[in-house]
Amino acid sequence: MARRVRKAVFPVGGMGTRFLPATKAMPKEMLPVVDKPLIQYAVEEAAAAGCEHFIFVTGRGKNALEDHFDNNPELVRTLKDRGKFDLVEAVTSWMPKSGQISYTRQSEPLGLGHAVWCARDLVADEPFAVLLPDDLILSKTACLKQMAAVHTEVGGHVVAVSDVPREHTKRYGILDVEFDNGRLAKAKGLVEKPDPEVAPSTLSIIGRYILHPAVFDVLDKKEKGAGGEIQLTDAISQTIGMVPFHGLRFEGQRFDCGDKVGWLEANLAFALARDDMAEAARELITRFHG
Repeated sequence: MARRVRKAVFPVGGMGTRFLPATKAMPKEMLPVVDKPLIQYAVEEAAAAGCEHFIFVTGRGKNALEDHFDNNPELVRTLKDRGKFDLVEAVTSWMPKSGQISYTRQSEPLGLGHAVWCARDLVADEPFAVLLPDDLILSKTACLKQMAAVHTEVGGHVVAVSDVPREHTKRYGILDVEFDNGRLAKAKGLVEKPDPEVAPSTLSIIGRYILHPAVFDVLDKKEKGAGGEIQLTDAISQTIGMVPFHGLRFEGQRFDCGDKVGWLEANLAFALARDDMAEAARELITRFHG
């Protein structure tokens, strides 16, 4: 049985240029979907999967993100004085406890692999999760929790995957599949952003990973790949054969919140999924659609 996944890494050092000017002074991970920022959804997902240590790989201008995961006694006191105990619950119930959050800095934008490498000393020698907050997933069971259950059985690397149109393979890391039962695919290789005509499959990785610490041995070499960046998928690929590698077709719907239309779609979907907002959201959609 594989070791339990206790640590989650959140690479949040990016500048969010696709959302300028909104992200000029605000971290892109603080963009709200309905009434919660993207990063909070990611942390709650990790906690639901049993993670106890939340590691943020940050960069310049991320102070608001750090403040979001700190206590605000003045706000809580004001809400209590006004009898707004439901809002006290809303701003405190999801907060990690003291000592559960660590921050490390990615001083250069050298790619996702480099961002994960920056967390190596905090992760140490145990399996860990990586969550990209731009990928928001609406599901009955948290996506990472689904992955953790599979990881307990198969160990090694487990990534969340979905099938994409072949013309989109050059946007993703694509699995070279050895065996596929329709839910879990065992891979013998991984290719970063291949052209459609040479892509080994259409099974693409999205922003959820459970990784064996052997990946750090490869990342230590700081080898650059596609786009001149240190690619996490390249490091994973080099450990295949030594470490089992599986892709899980998770239950749920993924939204690309690094894209404006994807972010808008996520707001609509999450509003429709809430009992307190669904009716009003449907009326709003009907009004503009009509």
